[in-house]
Amino acid sequence: MATDTASAQFATFTVPIPPLQNGNLADLLARLGDVPPERIRSFPPPGCATEDDVVAIEARENRLYELVEGTLVEKAMGLPESFVAMRLGIALGSYVEAKNLGEVSGEGGMAKILPGVVRIPDLAFFSHERLAKVGFPEVAVPAVAPDLAVEILSSSNTPGEIRFKLAQYFQAGVRLVWIVDPKARKADIYRSPTSVRTIFEDGELDGEDVVPGFRVPLGKLLRRPKSDPRS
Repeated sequence: MATDTASAQFATFTVPIPPLQNGNLADLLARLGDVPPERIRSFPPPGCATEDDVVAIEARENRLYELVEGTLVEKAMGLPESFVAMRLGIALGSYVEAKNLGEVSGEGGMAKILPGVVRIPDLAFFSHERLAKVGFPEVAVPAVAPDLAVEILSSSNTPGEIRFKLAQYFQAGVRLVWIVDPKARKADIYRSPTSVRTIFEDGELDGEDVVPGFRVPLGKLLRRPKSDPRS
């Protein structure tokens, strides 16, 4: 079942985001979408980080941070969300490989989608046509935006954070975004930051014209393990 709604949780946003005032932490958190303060890296100081810091911290600490206007924001991801991402990655990756459509990245796939902005979708599809424009990536953080970006919501993700990501994804040229909410057992499908179609677990994710012919039941991705007494 699918519904079209302009009032979905993440459907509306305001850009540009007002500039940070006087280095105030509350202003910074609001600017980033009210992310929990524990997800903000204090060193390098907010406003001073670079994509080199993103790469170095991942190599040194095995922790993933997105870069947003010089601030490092830790990627929110738990094991249940990773289960969903992996199930979708297997289905999407197998389809893309069989149809020779492009490449699929997983939870650690960093991309510089805008100047000073490094995002790490939980899953992303890059068409051959898009990769051909920049050449096959030879660096850890290539300057390329995906055709499809997928975010699997975790408990520490906020509506403001997702609105901010949506704005940046579409500004960068992303064509389709799936926001999957395992707790609510639904997915919001975006073709622009303000145009959303919601499907529930009896519906299907559809690649539309971005990944033509790809379809997967949302309920299959959200299924609970057999060890779960609720399954």
